[in-house]
Amino acid sequence: MEKETLISSYDEINDTFVGKIEGRNGYCADYGISEGIYLIVDKDNIPTSVLVDRASEVFDVSKKFLENPNVKIGIDCDSICLYFSVFIEDLKICSVKCRNNFGIPNVNFVMDSNS
Repeated sequence: MEKETLISSYDEINDTFVGKIEGRNGYCADYGISEGIYLIVDKDNIPTSVLVDRASEVFDVSKKFLENPNVKIGIDCDSICLYFSVFIEDLKICSVKCRNNFGIPNVNFVMDSNS
């Protein structure tokens, strides 16, 4: 499992959560992997960031909790399925499994704000 450094931010007014891998640039496409959750990929179809609209509703947590800087995002993908999870303070607040209809290659990494 590869470990990446995560830069995350939460906009309470717009209720939007964004997590980006530090040092990764470029945007090619974004894929809706679940209601309100978008995975942004680069030209090689490798995930570089995550955007969550209506984050407090999607994650079913308070806006105050989403301001916590201790965030981890896990992405595990093979040719069939994509697994996505979000942890705040080591508490799993989101877990999504969906078909990999996006052409994302085999990846397995954790983006950690405490790297």
